[in-house]
Amino acid sequence: MRYPQGGGLTAERQAFREQIRMSAAERFAAGDDTATVAKVLRVHVRSVQRWRAAWAAGGEASLVSKGPPSHPHLTDEQFAVLEIELARGPTTHGWPDQTWTLARIKTLIGRRFHKSYTVQGVHYLLRRHGWSVQVPARRAVERDEAAVAGWVKETWPNVEAPGRRSEPG
Repeated sequence: MRYPQGGGLTAERQAFREQIRMSAAERFAAGDDTATVAKVLRVHVRSVQRWRAAWAAGGEASLVSKGPPSHPHLTDEQFAVLEIELARGPTTHGWPDQTWTLARIKTLIGRRFHKSYTVQGVHYLLRRHGWSVQVPARRAVERDEAAVAGWVKETWPNVEAPGRRSEPG
């Protein structure tokens, strides 16, 4: 089972689930039917059906845990190289400004290591290695507050979707 936060099963939980599959194999060998095995082990019947098919094809060895379904594509050595490339900056890799985005890092990983990541996968990869989102502490020197205020007052109401207009207050 995978979780939306990028986690997964702990080693202990993985071993526990493997033990349940091994118990199922013992019951298969004893001749128990699928519904009985599911009820005794407190698992879904469909899981027992999958286990039984795997057991019939390859014995107990086919029920041994094969580890997480997907592990990080980049090794620690490759991630160290990625950090060096990130330190070089986006402009050295062909982007027009000094902003690293997840999409750009995804592209860099694809170009440099020929590995395919999703944008969310890049986020998880960076978080696993201690990276965090960086936001500028100050506004740009070139920012014109009067122009921004004028745009918000005059242009934004025309751009805003109908039915969502808010009264200026």
